[in-house]
Amino acid sequence: MTDRVAVLPIRHHGPGSARSLTAELDRLQPSAVLIEGPADADPVLALAADPGMVPPVALLAYALDEPRVSAFWPYAVFSPEWQALAWADAHEVPARFCDLPAAVILAHRGSVAEAAPRESGQQEASAAQGDPIGLLAAAAGYDDAERWWDDVIESRLEGRSPFAALTDAMAELRAQSPAPSGDQLHEQRREAHMRQILRAALKDTTGTVAVVCGAWHAPALAGKLPPASADAALLRGMPKRKAALSWVPWTHSRLAAASGYGAGITSPGWYHHLFTTPEQTVVRWLTKVARVLREHDLPVSSAHIIEAARLADTLAALRHRPLAGLAEVSEATNAVMCDGDAIAASFVTRDLVVGELLGAVPDSAPIVPLEADLRAQARTLRLKIDPLQRTLALDLRKDTDRSRSVLLHRLTALGIGWGAVTADQVRGTGTFHETWTLRWRPELAVAIIDAAPWGSTVATAATAKIIDAAHSAGELAAVTAAVECVLLADLPDALAPVLRALDAKAAADSDVAHLMAAVPALVRAVRYGDVRGTDTAAMAAVVGALTCRICAGLPAAVTSLADDAAARLRVALDGMHAALALHAQDQRGSAARDQWIAALTVLAGRRDVHGLVAGRIVRLLTDAGVLPREEAARRFAVHLSMGVPAAGKAAWVEGFLAGGGLLLVHDREPLAVLDGWVTTLAGQEFTDVLPLLRRTFGGFTAPERANLAAAVRHLTSGMPVRAGLDESVDAGRAAGVLRTVAAILGGQR
Repeated sequence: MTDRVAVLPIRHHGPGSARSLTAELDRLQPSAVLIEGPADADPVLALAADPGMVPPVALLAYALDEPRVSAFWPYAVFSPEWQALAWADAHEVPARFCDLPAAVILAHRGSVAEAAPRESGQQEASAAQGDPIGLLAAAAGYDDAERWWDDVIESRLEGRSPFAALTDAMAELRAQSPAPSGDQLHEQRREAHMRQILRAALKDTTGTVAVVCGAWHAPALAGKLPPASADAALLRGMPKRKAALSWVPWTHSRLAAASGYGAGITSPGWYHHLFTTPEQTVVRWLTKVARVLREHDLPVSSAHIIEAARLADTLAALRHRPLAGLAEVSEATNAVMCDGDAIAASFVTRDLVVGELLGAVPDSAPIVPLEADLRAQARTLRLKIDPLQRTLALDLRKDTDRSRSVLLHRLTALGIGWGAVTADQVRGTGTFHETWTLRWRPELAVAIIDAAPWGSTVATAATAKIIDAAHSAGELAAVTAAVECVLLADLPDALAPVLRALDAKAAADSDVAHLMAAVPALVRAVRYGDVRGTDTAAMAAVVGALTCRICAGLPAAVTSLADDAAARLRVALDGMHAALALHAQDQRGSAARDQWIAALTVLAGRRDVHGLVAGRIVRLLTDAGVLPREEAARRFAVHLSMGVPAAGKAAWVEGFLAGGGLLLVHDREPLAVLDGWVTTLAGQEFTDVLPLLRRTFGGFTAPERANLAAAVRHLTSGMPVRAGLDESVDAGRAAGVLRTVAAILGGQR
């Protein structure tokens, strides 16, 4: 029966292997085709012949009880396995997968906790997998194993079948070397399962059975097979877990080795071109290169293409290669079309050599209801599922844009990161404008499945997950973030449960800094709720209640603070003050802000508050118009004259000036006080204070520092020189110091 077996060893993603495989199948005309892949995928295998299935695609298997435990089997149009499926469908020959079932693969992987899905651990017959191919390449006189494989297999356009020779070579290597990597028992079980499927196929048909497998496994399936009882014993008792399988779209970039895919290749785009363009391969490739460069506004003419093609062919001839490969084409591109510019060459690598082609699966492919709802909404809102990163600017006053924003926020809440709000929001239309960066990644298919247990639609799933997150949150800030998400994602059914969770968490949290950190998110929620037409009265009431608790606890919270605690409290004060100022623009928020200002006014009169916090409170009251500038200058002078160490005074200065130096620019009185204090510091005091002052002034903008330098010069101009100063100062040595200080302050000297 083994005479009826034709083992066809291939590279999992190789155009030469795919081309040779198709030719060999045409010659053999087998009655059955077995392909390395999960054996329990047979129910969805027929979908590969659907006209709506456009590679690159991947088989996805996931554990029903824990969807994050998953595996992918990716295929491109140039993958030999895909071509084997296509050949079998075109010739009406039964085809099936013969590797271990996905149920076993996932049980094997589930023994170790994984945070993300992985592609299947197929062994590659390439240099990337270790020494075996390297030995063959060295025997052929190559120092680069990848190039040897490319020359003898991938660049082949015609000639004798390489499969028998590859099987013999791998048998010799297996006799001398262990498997390149992986669990030995697991690999033995894989090959035992392939043999069991092969035995069953030989019984079911009288013709030739073609076996398409990774090159390393070929010797285990060729020739006389070992007793079936030994393989059955090896497979007995294997752990399994319930699994579901489907097809998902894939991308060329996820086939690349740089993505972390164990069986990845360096140039999916080049291999796609090599397989689909057998005639004038180099010239047509360079034409694509020219198009890419022109899209980046780089001048490329037809003469560049001609010269680059000549150079690539010449390099291939000098290197005794059968065809100009990617190395020759890339060198010619860099020399002729990019003028040696590495940035221009990187455009070609990113957009063409690797590429970002996204496949498609037919609507008949099994998907979870959540994904069906997501795709239906994306079609309705004209959101294209695209692997290329693009920016989406939304005007929330428009119904379609507001619906897009809601969908993207709901997906973010579910952990489906299709889009992210950009940090640099366009402010042309204030709160009505929202900017997103969108990019669809194949692994989001697993994120969708992972979120599916929360609900059958995006809205119901997001509602359930946010409610659960709010009730299980460990910190108050996480609950307030959930409240904000409820408003942004327009989930009215989640609002009441999340607010109850917020109330319970706030009642149990006595840390004033935590309470203050919760307020900004709530204020944003109220503000954006108003923009989106949502009733936010309940949240405004929560802001008022939290403000009342904060104001009651603040006097005790500012007592006896260490430096690091004072720094954290200063940040919380800034956030709280800014949030309430924004909240006060609504009539509902004015009472909360008045209460806050009253609490700060009381604290401003205390002498037992850490200098950093005390200085900040005075500055906040000054900016709010509660303290006149004259009073602020008086307090500035008083605190710098108090009998406390110089470091404590510097901390007060840092708190007062943090966030901007415009106050000193426009009010010369505090500037004069500060200047006078610095000039009276003793040598060691100045050394101790300098880092604090430098940190303070380093936070100012360059124009502010320049204006301060000019103001300081104006303060000191015309002032009499103290007696003896000119005798004790070396003008030559001081000149360098003055230039340095002028540069720090942004002035000219």
